[in-house]
Amino acid sequence: QVELVESGGGSVQAGGSLRLSCATSGVNYGCMAWFRQAPGKERQGVARLGSDGYTVYVDSVKGRFTISRDNIRNTLDMHMNSLSPEDTAMSYCETRTSNTWTCPASLNRTDFDTWGQGTQVTVSS
Repeated sequence: QVELVESGGGSVQAGGSLRLSCATSGVNYGCMAWFRQAPGKERQGVARLGSDGYTVYVDSVKGRFTISRDNIRNTLDMHMNSLSPEDTAMSYCETRTSNTWTCPASLNRTDFDTWGQGTQVTVSS
């Protein structure tokens, strides 16, 4: 019932920008997040957005990335600016489908249980 489909990834030069989108179905946007996983690394949280609009960002992207929702298109989006090679990773849209009365203000992997197929972000120097 819950489906998340990421898009918007691509290859850009350092300093460039990308906008990721996550098409959603069967979710209420109560607890959503973007995670990413670089080659050989563990998946890490990047940005989180609760139903009240409260956002959480990992320190490395603060001031560069912006997470938002589009209620018309039913998407979760993330605008990424000033990209660097360190941002190269597979990016995933994630949501919380259990204990949905709460949405921890964190980027812990265990706070989210459903995600899409991912979209690749590659930044070259």
